[in-house]
Amino acid sequence: MRLKRFLLRYYPPGIILEYEQSNIVKTKSIDLLDLKPESDIDAILDEIVSKEPLVTANRTLQVRQLIERLQQKIGLNEEHTFYLFKALRAHILPLTNVAFNKSGSSFITGSYDRTCKVWDTASGEELHTLEGHRNVVYAIAFNNPYGDKIATGSFDKTCKLWSSETGKCYHTFRGHTAEIVCVAFNPQSTILATGSMDTTAKLWDVESGDEISTLAGHSAEIISLSFNTTGDRIITGSFDHTVSVWDVHSGRRIHTLIGHRGEISSAQFNYDCSLIVTGSMDKSCKIWDASNGKCIGTLRGHEDEVLDVVFDFTGQYIASASADSTARVYNAVTHNCIAKLEGHEGEISKITFNPQGSKLLTASSDKTARLWDPLTGKCLQVLEGHTDEIFSCAFNYEGSIIITGSKDNTCRIWR
Repeated sequence: MRLKRFLLRYYPPGIILEYEQSNIVKTKSIDLLDLKPESDIDAILDEIVSKEPLVTANRTLQVRQLIERLQQKIGLNEEHTFYLFKALRAHILPLTNVAFNKSGSSFITGSYDRTCKVWDTASGEELHTLEGHRNVVYAIAFNNPYGDKIATGSFDKTCKLWSSETGKCYHTFRGHTAEIVCVAFNPQSTILATGSMDTTAKLWDVESGDEISTLAGHSAEIISLSFNTTGDRIITGSFDHTVSVWDVHSGRRIHTLIGHRGEISSAQFNYDCSLIVTGSMDKSCKIWDASNGKCIGTLRGHEDEVLDVVFDFTGQYIASASADSTARVYNAVTHNCIAKLEGHEGEISKITFNPQGSKLLTASSDKTARLWDPLTGKCLQVLEGHTDEIFSCAFNYEGSIIITGSKDNTCRIWR
């Protein structure tokens, strides 16, 4: 084995080793999920050297410098206050979703007007209008980290694959018998998953446009799906109160996560693929062991339906948003509630961490989005100006730009 070069991964922090083995270039990662601005670099370095044979004595100084860079990056962006950069009259009918590409250089909006639009973040200019669906464009996604393709899932029962650069439609995926309400690319951007009200999910080959498999087994609508970071597993959350874990290559169901007493609203893997968190209309979240499908914790405290639940980038914290107009932050290991976020006057439909894990963003039906300190629960900033419910919000990869999507037909860029 011969080490070729190091690559940095900022969020979550890690060092990628690119090496050659039998004339084949391979990669492996050193995950530094516990890295903090105050962490002891020498202790981390000693542990890496003892465990990783590719990091030889003559490479230790280089690795030390990389860890220092990661540490500096984690500490940046703490005092940033956002201002309204642009309000875009995005569509002629309400928006359904907004999403950034990985770099944050462009973003997409879906709408009841049957289109998806591609926007330039720096200028706020519209780049493309993706037209062709015959009903609401409800689910949208970039194939991050690449960002050269866009998937749109529609109430017309089809999903379309587009070039984000030209706006050309590559494929129309047909086969579902009811509305498509969620879409996701695997991390390698070779497979697209669609989830439908017809109780099934389907996996499609991005290159050929062919159907790979149908994930059948739920008894009610699928409203959430998510790949793990390695791309070999996918989870589907359903109104039948369960979440299924599927093997991507065989299309076989491996586990059914049973325990919730209400419809599933959200489900997600943590970064290292060891845990799954689920949110439900039964007012609770549950944490599951991804390897065996067993429930290892129930997060209670909300007084109404849990509408969204997420891990931070490192998988150490969980945040939940509820129709009770509060959000909560939990320790993913101890399951203790660390903070309760109070201040919204309407239900919170969306919650997301910034990449650094130092801020939380919530979107509410009270027409505002709020920024919070996840450890203290203190509200840091209120983003005001929308004239109707905000249902979607996102950070760019650096955590320096926010987009909010509202039922007032506008999308706002905050910097």
